[in-house]
Amino acid sequence: MAIQALIETLRELYPAERLLTRRAQLATFESDGLTAFKARPAVVVLPESQGEVIATVRACHGHGVPFVARGSGTSLSGGSLPVEGGAVIALNRLDRIVKLDPGARLAVVEPGVINRQVSVAAAPYGLYYAPDPSSGPVCTIGGNVAFNSGGAHCLKYGMTTNHVLAIRAVLPDGAVVELGSDSLEGVGPDYAGLFVGSEGLFGIALEITLRLLPRVERYHTVLAAYHDLAVAGEAVASVVASGLLPGAMEIMDRLAMDAAEAAVQAGYPPDAQGLLIVELEGPDAEVEAEFPRLMEVIDASGPFEVRVAETEAERQRIWKGRKGAFSSVGRLSPDYIVQDGVVPRSRLAEALAEIGRLAGHFGLRVANVFHAGDGNLHPLILFDGRVEGELERAEELAGAILRLCVRLGGSITGEHGVGVEKRSYLPEQYGPGEMELMRNLRRAVDPAEIANRGKMLAVDVAGSPPLPAHE
Repeated sequence: MAIQALIETLRELYPAERLLTRRAQLATFESDGLTAFKARPAVVVLPESQGEVIATVRACHGHGVPFVARGSGTSLSGGSLPVEGGAVIALNRLDRIVKLDPGARLAVVEPGVINRQVSVAAAPYGLYYAPDPSSGPVCTIGGNVAFNSGGAHCLKYGMTTNHVLAIRAVLPDGAVVELGSDSLEGVGPDYAGLFVGSEGLFGIALEITLRLLPRVERYHTVLAAYHDLAVAGEAVASVVASGLLPGAMEIMDRLAMDAAEAAVQAGYPPDAQGLLIVELEGPDAEVEAEFPRLMEVIDASGPFEVRVAETEAERQRIWKGRKGAFSSVGRLSPDYIVQDGVVPRSRLAEALAEIGRLAGHFGLRVANVFHAGDGNLHPLILFDGRVEGELERAEELAGAILRLCVRLGGSITGEHGVGVEKRSYLPEQYGPGEMELMRNLRRAVDPAEIANRGKMLAVDVAGSPPLPAHE
């Protein structure tokens, strides 16, 4: 069998402790952050150098065995779910910051570097790395590149793709390529931009050149509490219409606030049904000039309470509740699905009202947490997998929310990716011609589809593997 031949080849590359084949060893890698899906790989390798990654990819290609690259496994769409009986290439040990150039404001990192560590390394030079997903303390840059991660501050600073200058990658056939350059002003096709967000279908990033930004001089963080969640959504449109560009705008509903309170005691107003967090950031003079205008807009939007963080400790307390919202919901429910869709900002209030109606229709609770500034919704659908039919009902509700996003002119994903969870919905957002164009592009790079097979573009592809079974 091809897999056995591959394993024998890998034994020549790896010592026994970094070549995992026993059932107990493989169990850790059977799922990622989307634990509703599981699949068992035949082998997991733990490379410690780029050369080992390249050799492994070439071995997989030579034996025709599909492989999946994996970092910390924080994907919430099944993006790093193994291919049943295939290989997993775990990249956590490729964790070097290869270069940090304060003058050029860039860092070159390996894919296993933790997101937050880039900013820690850059801090002594007055610099930081802007993309800040909630999983920043644990997620890897390689995974951020694969899924074009964003975070609370993507409204002002953009997604991962806006901060990746160059990528050294190994393609699915083992060829090593250099995409992009150190320059902010690239010429020719944006191949690095094409690679970012491709969910591992084009191979594995070995080194990523990141753009660093000067450390923010001043923050003004405002918390506004509303008796109605839809009114909080309308406040976002008012802020945007004012011409202000905050660093972040986030909304939480009552259920999400309850979870945050139980977990981190964030001190959110107990009577609020909707909570809006707006943060201005930038040069001192700019922030000081914008702050009075922001307060005018917030006051006019109808909150019953407004707080301004007076100290860094108060600011961090506000953000601690928001950043910990996903994990905190586990205190309210034994199981939950973290959905990820996008709607136009002008239709946020409409989307929230409809999500509430859908939740009632399906008889499930939904905690809403989202990047309001760019309309990126993160409804957390609470259910109990021990109750017969609840998982299926939760997935129906998740699908209805995705269809709502498309119907309102948005997208089925903002930053969590398509993975296996949403692949059947992609053709509802894109037409047949667009889907075929994306598939043709994928096959041009990987004709055998061995890189992350079964993810993202596998819908209706002849011979594609079925969705993994639920646990």
